[in-house]
Amino acid sequence: MSLPLEGMSAIVTGAGRGLGRAEALELARLGASVVVNDYGQPGRDGSGEASAAPAEEVAEEIRAAGGRAVTHLGDVSDHEQARALVELAVDTYGKLDILVNNAGILRDRMVFSMTEDEWDSVIRVHLKGHFNTTHFAASHWRARSKESGGPVYGRIVNTSSEAFLAGSAGQPNYAAAKGGIVGLTTSTALALAKYGVTANAICPRARTRMTEDVFAGFQEPTDGWLDALAPEHVSPLVGYLASPAAAKVNGQLLVVHGGMVAIVERPRVAAKFDSSKETFSFDELDELISPYYEDRPTGETFAAAEVLGLRRG
Repeated sequence: MSLPLEGMSAIVTGAGRGLGRAEALELARLGASVVVNDYGQPGRDGSGEASAAPAEEVAEEIRAAGGRAVTHLGDVSDHEQARALVELAVDTYGKLDILVNNAGILRDRMVFSMTEDEWDSVIRVHLKGHFNTTHFAASHWRARSKESGGPVYGRIVNTSSEAFLAGSAGQPNYAAAKGGIVGLTTSTALALAKYGVTANAICPRARTRMTEDVFAGFQEPTDGWLDALAPEHVSPLVGYLASPAAAKVNGQLLVVHGGMVAIVERPRVAAKFDSSKETFSFDELDELISPYYEDRPTGETFAAAEVLGLRRG
């Protein structure tokens, strides 16, 4: 019996550790040939000397299990390095079928303390990095579609975050970037559907180098069970979204962790008010809107936060 991704090629960015590593291994297990991209800097803030070691270790794991893998040591936030990444996949495997965008960094700070560089660097790696690889992958698929005269196979899986859904007080840069990635994903999904390409985003909850502070209060299991926050709970969904089975899943946002997948609806209108005259007056707005919020907790954000059980304490 053939594997779901047999004969396909995939790029996974930020694949040297954590989620990216688990995703690269899962795609290879399902039959894909993988380009393992990682800049290899040791600091989760993007600091330290770049190294090929993390990517090469993952590629070696894939090859040791009988799969095919090559590495790319590059910064996806650099437009030309992102171009080289996509070209490497096409040159090595003949085409690109799957793009999983996962690379990112953290530079946490409250909005009133954050520096311009802390803002720019996180937006650059997460949001621009997603755009760069998507741009070159999309160009590849569009050219192939025009050449063949019909749809081609293409899958994009982007990485957003519950920080975008529920807010994250100390991460205005990260939350904004992850919200932007959702917008990029839905726009891409609409633009590429006619070429046979789908684009979806996931909000993974996992214990990685990036989230060691967030999940510091959640103890790891000691009885041999798989950690509920292990990246291996996330990677099967990525494998599914990358497969032919998910052909009708497009432009979607899915939250995933510990044996749970939730499909997030697009925002809906919670309340609607009409002016009694040609336009609203201040007093009328006060009379209509203020009572609506009187019984709500201060600082309440999207209802999705409550539905998904994101709040702790």
